[in-house]
Amino acid sequence: MPDSAQTSRAEQNPAPDRGSLAVSVVELGRLGYDAAYEVQQAHHAQVLAAREGGTPELARLLLVEHDPVVTVTRRKTARGNLLASLEVFAASGIDVRPTDRGGDVTYHGPGQLVCYPIVDLRAAGLRLHEHMRVMEQGVIDTLAHFGVAGERDGDATGVWIPGAGVGGEAAKIAAMGVRVRRWITLHGLSLNVRPNMDHFDLIVPCGLAGRSVTSLAQQLGERCPAVEEVAPVLTGALEGLLRSDAFRVRAQPPSGGAAGVDPPSP
Repeated sequence: MPDSAQTSRAEQNPAPDRGSLAVSVVELGRLGYDAAYEVQQAHHAQVLAAREGGTPELARLLLVEHDPVVTVTRRKTARGNLLASLEVFAASGIDVRPTDRGGDVTYHGPGQLVCYPIVDLRAAGLRLHEHMRVMEQGVIDTLAHFGVAGERDGDATGVWIPGAGVGGEAAKIAAMGVRVRRWITLHGLSLNVRPNMDHFDLIVPCGLAGRSVTSLAQQLGERCPAVEEVAPVLTGALEGLLRSDAFRVRAQPPSGGAAGVDPPSP
């Protein structure tokens, strides 16, 4: 039977009708990391203003391909996961930028689909843990659409392809890391469609030493779809999950402000 205290809280603070709330898809094309972050912040402010104005939005899904960049979080050990000097990164055409998301070191580049879901967690009825699971499931459903089986790893956030790594271990195909302000999310996920996989050799991806990374191109060869074909499948999967009750929690996130919340490694 449900806990009476939880039931009471849910009745006093019912979730909005998620089916009637707006979900927008915003295609940013190819953009540098810093410029894309400025766009994220602008959309975050607009989603917050909509909530405070009494017309909450469910989410805005920002899609982008980044110029080659390695992002480094504030985690003390993160910079140690750069395996080359800044001069080598520059010579390879890869920028190195700080980031305020959770997690560790991550690579972004052309051929990789990056999605920044700006989600009002209060409107969605989600907490941070459930938001991460929604993103993972969205990627898993997207991979399944193209005939690739993805899975979660209980010890590492993201989506993995079983048997695709060194020695038959799972290899990571999608990385994730977020930040939450006023219970609205920033940052999100990156899905390797057909990026330059050699660039991953310059870092310890997500700080996970000894773990392999892979891409749709490596899994599907000539049958690999273009990033433009993957994008609508991913956004459709995410929107469906955000509107569903699959990951919804009964007690709503607090209404007050919140500082950044850092999840596990991306």
